[in-house]
Amino acid sequence: MVALMLYLRSLLFNILFYGLTAILAVLLLPALLLPAGVTRLMARLWGWITVVTLRVAGGHHRIGGDIALDRQVIYAAKHQSAWETTVLAYLLYCPVIVLKQELLRLPLLGFYFRKAGCIAVDRSAGMKALRQLRADAATAAVSGRSVLIFPQGTRVAPGAEHKYEIGIFAVYEATGLPVVPVALNSGHVWGRNSWRKYPGVIDVDFLPAIPPGLDRKSFMAALESAIETRMAVLDAPYLKAQSHGG
Repeated sequence: MVALMLYLRSLLFNILFYGLTAILAVLLLPALLLPAGVTRLMARLWGWITVVTLRVAGGHHRIGGDIALDRQVIYAAKHQSAWETTVLAYLLYCPVIVLKQELLRLPLLGFYFRKAGCIAVDRSAGMKALRQLRADAATAAVSGRSVLIFPQGTRVAPGAEHKYEIGIFAVYEATGLPVVPVALNSGHVWGRNSWRKYPGVIDVDFLPAIPPGLDRKSFMAALESAIETRMAVLDAPYLKAQSHGG
């Protein structure tokens, strides 16, 4: 019975979320002809839809720490699932998001990512991509908006290890902005490649900011230590339950 309920609630979530996403993407196409601020409002609406529809599957979120909405910062967030790609835009009032270039090729959604002013990174371009990222980040900083980047560059399953990419330091150095590390455990509710959604609380912890001016080695060590230390705490209850067959 538990497995059946999980299946049915996941099915309902997927119908609602993807159905509403498709409807929104089509009906709001005229917004692409309007100022970019309108598209960013739509991105926040998409995040809100994610929050509301996930409740059908028993998923909720809880925010901890200083979310830093009163100042311009770089948010460097753990990336475990698709959840944070939409919900953080909602919670953080649509910062400039650094994303992989492949997302610009998604049907319809790619147009919105471009219009919203996202920074796209061609991960196959090596140093050229890094130079372009620095230039785009500097431009974003002048606009007065905060920046959101996933420093590991990809979704990483809970408990798995993955290196922190140098792109986050390029953004940090180019903008001169403080970096707010963000630890979250969304992968236990919304798995990176899972159709099923599981009931639970997604904790999102905004950690103390790393000030500007650090050298690369010191900055990268401080960022990874801050996020991974907190991740050990956030992931622990779920990983313990999994190890006991819960």
